[in-house]
Amino acid sequence: MRTIVIGDIHGAYRALRQLLEKISPAAGDKLIFVGDYVDGWSESAQVVSLLLQLRQQVSCLFLKGNHDTWWGEWLRTGKTDETWLMHGGYATIESYKLVTREAKNEHYDFFSSLENYHIDTHNRLFIHAGFTSRRGPAFERHAENYLWDRTLWEVAVTLNPVIQKTSVLYPKRLLLFDQIYLGHTPTLRYQVTVPMHAANVWNVDTGAAFTGRLSALEIETGEYWQSDIVQDLYPLEKGRNR
Repeated sequence: MRTIVIGDIHGAYRALRQLLEKISPAAGDKLIFVGDYVDGWSESAQVVSLLLQLRQQVSCLFLKGNHDTWWGEWLRTGKTDETWLMHGGYATIESYKLVTREAKNEHYDFFSSLENYHIDTHNRLFIHAGFTSRRGPAFERHAENYLWDRTLWEVAVTLNPVIQKTSVLYPKRLLLFDQIYLGHTPTLRYQVTVPMHAANVWNVDTGAAFTGRLSALEIETGEYWQSDIVQDLYPLEKGRNR
């Protein structure tokens, strides 16, 4: 029995297929996806279809990312957001050109089922981006922070390692949970190409939307798996805006 956290996919269907082959999910495993399934590479619709199949075979938990919110609104209304289009929306729309109305409805149902965050029985938090309330995500006044906040990760990554949890200087948000797992901020920004650990926070977004790989992390052992560099899987799409 394994609990495996999977980073931001961003339409990289080929990378997801490759990663799942390496993980080889089995009965009893639980896969937790931190969001941003769409926008970037050309196969967003195919990613969602694969995830719908996967949840029939193994226990899955799907969190909501900021890109997913744009995508879900488009599925619901057909309206586009200019910011979304500039950050991968065009590729997502293109991927749906041959998708049936029935399948689109199934994809919207999938979007509607996405969770903002999850806390397991071991007091581990799983979230796409973060939260700002010192009392925890349940007390967050602005739900957008679940999707957009970077300060939780920035606090963790800049925390002096000599500061112990018993210190009054230790960030209150980090004290609330045993471990925190998130995505949203690519580790490539720190010149790191693998899942990154700072304080008690794990970042599994290893830049699949850009020049990185798609990653999965087994939370009990710290073992991780990665796809090939995603842009090498989509050689004709290099340079596309994300």
